[in-house]
Amino acid sequence: MKKQITISITALLAAGILVGLPQKSMATHAEAPLEPACKAAYLCDYESGTEVYAKNPTKRLPIASMCKIMTLLLSFEAVESGELAYDEMITVSENASGMGGSQVFLETNLQYRADELMKTIAVCSANDSCMALAERIGGNETAFIERMNERAKELGAENTLFANCTGLPKEPQYSCAKDVAVMLREMLTHEKYYEFSRVWLEDFAHPDGRTTQITNTNKLIRFYDGCDGGKTGFTNEAGFCLAATAKRGDMRLVSVVIGAENSKTRFEDTKAMLNYCFNSYESATMLGQGELELSVPVKGSKTRSVNVVAEKSLTLFRKKGETRDANVEYVLEQELKAPVCAGDVVGEAVLYLDGVETDRTKLLAGKGADRYSWWEAFREIAHQWN
Repeated sequence: MKKQITISITALLAAGILVGLPQKSMATHAEAPLEPACKAAYLCDYESGTEVYAKNPTKRLPIASMCKIMTLLLSFEAVESGELAYDEMITVSENASGMGGSQVFLETNLQYRADELMKTIAVCSANDSCMALAERIGGNETAFIERMNERAKELGAENTLFANCTGLPKEPQYSCAKDVAVMLREMLTHEKYYEFSRVWLEDFAHPDGRTTQITNTNKLIRFYDGCDGGKTGFTNEAGFCLAATAKRGDMRLVSVVIGAENSKTRFEDTKAMLNYCFNSYESATMLGQGELELSVPVKGSKTRSVNVVAEKSLTLFRKKGETRDANVEYVLEQELKAPVCAGDVVGEAVLYLDGVETDRTKLLAGKGADRYSWWEAFREIAHQWN
């Protein structure tokens, strides 16, 4: 049984949960004075996924090495699930070492740490490292590609089809600007990624004593304030592509450019989109990640109630200068039955703007509650009887 609680912005301000929120809000992306010189583009808020600007957002196009966002995502998720470890030594096959295009020149039959291979993908777009990880995680590239496509469907990337793990030309293979943004947003949830994506220049050490200098293909890492991640791509079919993320203050943005005519244009278009959003939009935390002033009763335990914790923050993202009605709604279990473990889901918090849901987060039990022991149960029954 569940109960529903609605708290308005006014109540949040009074409680000190939301501080200094100006009464402004968002305009449609159609108002954005942007004209990127590319086949497709997309700009959105990272936290809520709110679209700010779109040009041919769902048009199916080749995306070159931006395909490696999914290869990296599956690698991070393999570590998260225990299927792979960052310090695991991966033996490189002849197939992997023989990959063409951008590479870090892995040597057949030598062993490399998984996290070092992942770093070379994030920094210098190494095709050989992609294949080595794909073969390790999937058993072979074909099985890994199946996982790539399954994960794309799970993420709602409806206009995406992968044919390899690198993005090298192969038919049929395509994605779209919006789907690339969805995949990048998901990858950005893995904090380890930023350790790799922020590297500008580094020597990659091979087990045989060689070194290969790797340089970040995303020039904005060094030359744009706040940029700390992304993925470039280029083939003759795809043109020059770039998916990027940048953060200033509490606002993180995600942008995608597909099919620019040259490398300079993809970077300039990306900077223009990011600059527009940082200058014209704002974000404020409506609900902070962590413990709330809420609790849920527990039955069958000497612990009478458990505190409630928000799994992630809920952020209000909107255009400066406009007012919109916003509120957070909590849906909690009416009563929990012991045993309860810390981290059990006890409800949800939903953020609404003008009555439309824009984001939600799970509400978790902040502590556990053990079931009564036989003696504790006897005492409780006796107490209630009296």
